[in-house]
Amino acid sequence: MRDEILRIWPELEWIEDPELREKTTRCWERAFELSPLEPSDLEKIPFTLKVQDCEVSFMDHKRLVVHVSRDSGLKIREFFGDRLPLDMDTLIAGAILADVGKLLEYEGDGSGGSRQSARGLYLRHPFTGVSLAMECGLPDAVTHIIATHAGEGNMVSRTTEAWVVHHADFMTYEPFVKRLVLPADRDRD
Repeated sequence: MRDEILRIWPELEWIEDPELREKTTRCWERAFELSPLEPSDLEKIPFTLKVQDCEVSFMDHKRLVVHVSRDSGLKIREFFGDRLPLDMDTLIAGAILADVGKLLEYEGDGSGGSRQSARGLYLRHPFTGVSLAMECGLPDAVTHIIATHAGEGNMVSRTTEAWVVHHADFMTYEPFVKRLVLPADRDRD
């Protein structure tokens, strides 16, 4: 299982702290232990169930969120320096783990597709993700990112790292559900 996780998540190597990298990897292992999904499923299932016939896979979306978060963090450091402190390891680990709870929220639908699991009807992925992260001993700063990356986080204050992951996630999600489709766009289809 570990080899498969390292294959789908090469970005784990970006986490410089070996203990944090190990706990982040372990969190994915634990999620797969509790999930009906396999690592290869994440390269096929849609990243969201809220978009009918979504063609973007879970891993394509998640890896993009991690890359956008990391690149944003580097630019924040470049332009703001110490005026807006940001911990890159926390940012990257949080971005990698933001949707780990979806492994408990999703299940196969029996015909090659995905649907919300019974657990997912009660607990959305930020909640199950926090539970997994706490079980694996991840720092509160990383767990906070998981808890606040989605709409549930709009009720609390966010750290800088959590704001970055939240916006990276939503800027790569909302165009699928809220994009203005102009006549020129329809003509191309």
